[in-house]
Amino acid sequence: MTVITVIAGLVMLVGLIGIVIPVLPGLLLVWAGILLWTLETQGGAWWVFGIATAIAAACLLLEYTIPGKRMRKAGVRTSTLLAGLGVAIVGFFVIPGVGALLGFPLGIYLVERARRGGHAQAWTATKHALKAVGLNILIELASALVMVGVWLASIIWIL
Repeated sequence: MTVITVIAGLVMLVGLIGIVIPVLPGLLLVWAGILLWTLETQGGAWWVFGIATAIAAACLLLEYTIPGKRMRKAGVRTSTLLAGLGVAIVGFFVIPGVGALLGFPLGIYLVERARRGGHAQAWTATKHALKAVGLNILIELASALVMVGVWLASIIWIL
């Protein structure tokens, strides 16, 4: 096992953590780790990178279509999510550690409350938005785990 293989594995591990704790671009890091390993590996490792790229592309397509369709059905706008993200960023700096986790749903709720006028409707929309974000995380995590699994299987097969 080479140093680059270990570094690529660590980059992928950081990517997996970045998916669960959405601070880093997790899927991109996993993909980049596989690319790094592919560039270093002599011979036929490009098939691993090709499979990883196809999985990443499918993941992005699924992340765009499935949760987005559910949110549109529930009447939650993309601008609402962007407002939630904005409040999360402010919350990150105001209350380090938990501010982003509190700010995101708070931002969604406040926008939906102003838009819809009532607590019950705003809370329902907030729940739909949070479920969509959770579904996005699950799709990305499953895709990244399959990518890492293909990489690990190829290492075992090559060795």
